[in-house]
Amino acid sequence: MSEPFPDAGPRPSDAGPRASDAGSRASDASPRPSDAGPRPGEGGDSGEAVRLRDTYDKVARAYDAQLADELDHKPLDRALLAAFLELAGPGRIADVGCGPGHVTRFLAARHPDVTGLDLSPEMIAIARERAPEIPFTVASMLSLPVADGAWAGAVAMYSIIHLSPPDRVAAFGELARAIRGDGRLLVSFHVEGPDVPAGGTSHLTSWFGAQVDVDVHFLDPDAVRADLVAAGFRIESTMLREPLDPAEFPSRRAYLLARRVR
Repeated sequence: MSEPFPDAGPRPSDAGPRASDAGSRASDASPRPSDAGPRPGEGGDSGEAVRLRDTYDKVARAYDAQLADELDHKPLDRALLAAFLELAGPGRIADVGCGPGHVTRFLAARHPDVTGLDLSPEMIAIARERAPEIPFTVASMLSLPVADGAWAGAVAMYSIIHLSPPDRVAAFGELARAIRGDGRLLVSFHVEGPDVPAGGTSHLTSWFGAQVDVDVHFLDPDAVRADLVAAGFRIESTMLREPLDPAEFPSRRAYLLARRVR
């Protein structure tokens, strides 16, 4: 998705720092065949997942209104997404935790076979309104509704930041299962913010004018790299960057490009 702190938008009122038990993108998420969402027992029916889904459902319209054009102001993100597509090659590309589909649309304008998945039905409804020609699915990244090796690659742009460490491991295992051998994965996340160190967590209670109940995890790049390697990926590139302009939430961010090797 995108980042949980909308660039140039409302900041969390309660302590600082986007859905991912999976499934939505707070900037800065993830899918299943039925629009009803994940089935019980597949990682999407926990209380945490329900809170995450409800949060993104509540803010979906405001989120889309503010972040639909965010890539226009993020040249490094655009460059990484373009490089990812070139490396992934032919085959289906998945935007996991796609939110309202702005990253999905960017990918689909440059690749003929792209799909988007997200935990939030409201986010998926908006994505379909904006791009009816792209297949979008409500699903959890903890239980992806695809066959083994179905994807040439996947992007998870800020969609892992709501996951607990065990769920992050499970999500990377699912992505490794869904991505074919030598396929690519691009993951981005917040590393640290003004009041939250790497490895810290911020709890949001108000966002886009709505009352919410969701945690945002700031992640240590070394820990995420280790989880990806354990899941069967090799890290091919790491980029760390600072905020690009005053309108962007002032967090340090990481981008990991990985190849599935086993």
